[in-house]
Amino acid sequence: MKIKYNMLSAALLIMLGGMALTSCNSEGDGFDFNKNGLLITGTEKGNVQKFTVEDTPSNYGITVQSTKKVEEDVNLTLAIDNSLVEKYNAENGANYYPIPEGSVELENSNVVIAAGKAVSTSSMVKVVSTENFEEGRSYMIPVTIKSVSNGMDVISASRTIYLRISRVLSFHHLSYDAAGSSEYHFAENLQKTLTNYTIQFKFYSNGFGGVGNIKRPLSVGGSKDGDNGDNMWRFGENGSAGGDILQWVNPSGKQFFSNTHFAANRWYLVTCTYDGSEFKMYIDNNSTPDNTVSASGKNTYLNRVEIGMSWGGYNNSQYFSGRLAEIRVWNKALSVSEIATGLCGVDPKSDGLVAYWKMDQSEGTIILDKTGNGYDMDWNDTWRADYERDNIHHTDYGKYLHWVIDDNNKCAQ
Repeated sequence: MKIKYNMLSAALLIMLGGMALTSCNSEGDGFDFNKNGLLITGTEKGNVQKFTVEDTPSNYGITVQSTKKVEEDVNLTLAIDNSLVEKYNAENGANYYPIPEGSVELENSNVVIAAGKAVSTSSMVKVVSTENFEEGRSYMIPVTIKSVSNGMDVISASRTIYLRISRVLSFHHLSYDAAGSSEYHFAENLQKTLTNYTIQFKFYSNGFGGVGNIKRPLSVGGSKDGDNGDNMWRFGENGSAGGDILQWVNPSGKQFFSNTHFAANRWYLVTCTYDGSEFKMYIDNNSTPDNTVSASGKNTYLNRVEIGMSWGGYNNSQYFSGRLAEIRVWNKALSVSEIATGLCGVDPKSDGLVAYWKMDQSEGTIILDKTGNGYDMDWNDTWRADYERDNIHHTDYGKYLHWVIDDNNKCAQ
């Protein structure tokens, strides 16, 4: 027998009229509430919802609602379907992982919308352990409507809710004395040309010095065969709007300044991508580029990493007082969704990840590459030119590296 519907309740009318409704992904597609049917509560705001897990067990309540009150009981079965994570990634260019087996339970998978009601009884998603969570992975739990009694329709865009696991993670960082500014050169067999690429790094500044008072945290890559392949970042360059504006000197040869004014005493993730035609900078997990410059046919040559300003006696005057972590080099331009999932870290075995200096260590003079691809950097085996027009010379500056973890080093996924 088909279910008969009453008029929409006043409360539901208010809800539907006041929301900007989106459906199957976090970027948002139109959700059509003119359809009659069933949906998982919350998906009218977006199918991806944050599930904060600080301790275990952690619980997330799930209900199903009808767009109209029902006159007969409606029985539904819910399930966790990890195969939908791969489907979501393919449709959205994301890089989520299904939660490890044994880490999650679904309690009360059979729910009921009672006659005269529009919302079901509750089911409970319970994360019981994070012991098998792997470093750098962002996890997702898809909870979907598997079956419905009485032949009621399910609004397809809202059949599944994707619970994105959010944890607050603590991490180490690298800081260095001005005397430790230097650059590491990779072995020839590791050097490579990147035609499409992404470079990411996290930084925390203790303060900025104003225009003309340059602070230079990092440089990655270089040139080959006369091409300009440098990627260098600095604050305070003349022509910028302020000392808290970040300049990216990149192979486009064009002026590139951030629109963001950065604040001291907080962490940022900077992501710089090149897809063969455009250079883009993203700040944190914002989906809109902070700035974009068009330039076709450019590339970078991964042959070195420089921390600080290592030549011409500028190591002191251009010293970046702050912290560095999560330096990553990819051989592709990351998508917006991939950037969002890597705010706190990435899987060292991620597709396209060439080198990953997570800087999560607590000691040592070697900045370890987590990928296993061989890009470890021994700061007792670096190079620097102390004066302009001077030849570079070998340096052993490992003693100037410092590994620190404190209450400021926390990241919320």
